Amino acid sequence: MAENVLIVGAGAGLSAALARRFATEGMRVALAARRLEKLEGLIAETGARAFRCDASRRDEVEALFTALTTQLGPPDVVVYNPSYRARGAIGELEPEDVMKGLLVTCYGGFLVAQQAARAMLARGHGTILFTGASASIKGYARSSSFAMGKFGLRGLAQSLARELAPQNIHVAHFVIDGGIRQPTDPRASARGEDGLLEPDAIADTYLRIHRQHRSAWTWEVELRPWVEPF
Repeated sequence: MAENVLIVGAGAGLSAALARRFATEGMRVALAARRLEKLEGLIAETGARAFRCDASRRDEVEALFTALTTQLGPPDVVVYNPSYRARGAIGELEPEDVMKGLLVTCYGGFLVAQQAARAMLARGHGTILFTGASASIKGYARSSSFAMGKFGLRGLAQSLARELAPQNIHVAHFVIDGGIRQPTDPRASARGEDGLLEPDAIADTYLRIHRQHRSAWTWEVELRPWVEPF
């Protein structure tokens, strides 16, 4: 029976690569985003279902899972991909922007994970995957807001991995340390060969983590280009 995959925070980058990779495995893909018009090409390519959802709003997340279950069935895999970055020195940041970053990057992850966990606990299995960043484990100057959100998301993932693994639900967090290549990326020549993360290569790793045998689960993976310092 085909697995159902929900990717929250869908767009043209990593999430699109994930949708394509999961679709090639015969999985039924659902995409959730605030703006669905940007997904038209990806929907046509993968046959995915699309749902409008602001992941930072409880009512919209609950409605998303209700619609997903009605139209496709409960999810076997849920990927949380959204984030929001407010850059600037501590004295210059707008508190409203910082709050938005926390709501989108961290609180939204909780809302989605809660709904996913409830559905998966009822069925006795499932996988929840969170997209993190180097800011998940290292706070950079002029990036305090982003670090707050990503540190929180990592803490959520770690807690859920310990809570849910004994109940046959695999939770994993991905530290994406480096730039992800875009279709026409001006950074490519400056970074050199394979100096940016290839979205398809990242997507392959997400799939492999989902496919891990439960006798040897991992809760966290770091991915970076071979030339990236760390």
